[in-house]
Amino acid sequence: MINVRITRASAQGVIVGFAVKGHAEYARNGKDIVCAGVSTVTVGTVNAIESLTGVVLDTSMKDGFLSGTLVPVNDPEVSAKVQLLLESMVLMLKDIAKSYRKYVQIQEVII
Repeated sequence: MINVRITRASAQGVIVGFAVKGHAEYARNGKDIVCAGVSTVTVGTVNAIESLTGVVLDTSMKDGFLSGTLVPVNDPEVSAKVQLLLESMVLMLKDIAKSYRKYVQIQEVII
């Protein structure tokens, strides 16, 4: 199963980080559309944030694991763009989880 953890700051509910770990095991390696979908959404979001906003998340990636932590962003306009991209990621992951409940679990925590 893929476990997704979205971390939000309590003050405004903004996303400050996420972690994705595990394998869906929906199908064999190379045929697992659930793993491919989750990977595409999460890695694509990190790449989009870096390319479109210039913000480089503090990331860690290894087999079956990706985490991203937002670094302080002083520009409110850039921060809003980063949040939009992160919220979009959450919506896409929720759509995948809705269709493949046995394979993807999402948890949102407030710190």
